[in-house]
Amino acid sequence: MHPRAFTVVGLVLAAALSMASAARGQQSTGGELTVTAPSPGKVLTIDEAVALALRQQPTITSAQQSELAAQARIGEARSAYYPRFDWLTSAGRSQTFSQSLNAPIAGNSIATAVQGTQILYDFGKTGSTVDQARAGARAANAVLVQTRQTVVQNVKTAYFSLLQAQRLVRVAQDNLSLTELNLKSAQGFYDVGTKPKSDVTLAEVQVANARVVLIQARNQVDLGQTILVNAIGIETTAPLDIEDILTYDPVSLDLRTLLQEALTNRPELRQARAQIEAAQAQLAGAKAGYLPTVTATGLYGGASGDPALHETWSITGNLSWNLFQGFLTASQVRETTALAAAARANYTTQELQVRLDVEQAYFTVVAASESVGATDKEVQSAQENLQLAQGRYDAGVGTILDLTTAQVALSSAQADQVRALTTFRVGLATLDRVLGRP
Repeated sequence: MHPRAFTVVGLVLAAALSMASAARGQQSTGGELTVTAPSPGKVLTIDEAVALALRQQPTITSAQQSELAAQARIGEARSAYYPRFDWLTSAGRSQTFSQSLNAPIAGNSIATAVQGTQILYDFGKTGSTVDQARAGARAANAVLVQTRQTVVQNVKTAYFSLLQAQRLVRVAQDNLSLTELNLKSAQGFYDVGTKPKSDVTLAEVQVANARVVLIQARNQVDLGQTILVNAIGIETTAPLDIEDILTYDPVSLDLRTLLQEALTNRPELRQARAQIEAAQAQLAGAKAGYLPTVTATGLYGGASGDPALHETWSITGNLSWNLFQGFLTASQVRETTALAAAARANYTTQELQVRLDVEQAYFTVVAASESVGATDKEVQSAQENLQLAQGRYDAGVGTILDLTTAQVALSSAQADQVRALTTFRVGLATLDRVLGRP
């Protein structure tokens, strides 16, 4: 082969090896995540829990990799703008028979060439594919943002739910302590003969019930710990020490303003818009199938064993026009037209869902805010009623039933207060998510 042919071939081989090496390097960078649990004894704040989840939660990693794949598809689509080079090699052996010779003439040949192909104009086919890939990347980014917001909401919900469980344990412990005091009082009155045995029996039942409630409350703490660890995306069996921020801070909300914020920021709507753009690009690409494609091809190479083909080159122009392929293009146009219409309908559906999400979250927060105030009064009244019932029983004029009823009412009111606070704080976290806030 001519030396110049070897030079061209060498350059092509070097480029190919370089690209293969880069591909292997990219494949080797996908290492495993390092899952880090909070330090033992350190209080984990809600902001720290959220930050840890944003680093460790595998659902976010999955969405990030999906976005990277979508970005890579842009490069795949844009590759059609650039020329394609192929290395062509063939080897053969031939025998030529001649009447003037008794034996055939045998010969070996090796042909090598480099061929380059460039699309000159395809009437928007490649451009439509690139536009579709770009829209797909925007949709993937919206999914990533949505995933992050969902993770944040899940962590906050789990955090406040664990706080609720811990508060309810304290309520159950206080209730058990009161029932044990009532049992001691009833036993004392019975021992001196001022109260019947039934008072002691009823007090014992109340103590047993209070212990069961405490066991159940502690179990909810264990479950809450597991749920929070899972929401963060870490692996640990050590209990998490979290900050008690289950408090009420009044908020002022305007539904119309919230709706406008959600319609502007929700990633689901950005994803739906990107899907419309992708469908429209796909439709444009399908319509471009009615039009031709113009390409240019160049070839440089040679062959051994044939002096006439020692070195050869060629440049050709090509026009390819699909005149008929079983109505394939027409069917593709109908398909992509329907997909574009479906994408627009999906956007409307998402818009309605966003409005519903905001209204539900808004009314949940408003109702929870009112419930917090109501339960505060409920607890205050229950405490006063218990003091009166306790005083009457200690004075010998009240019954054990009145006392236990007042005690149960207080425990129930305190639990209602904790649940109202939790509903309020979880409602605010949900509101942040449905508004599209980070």
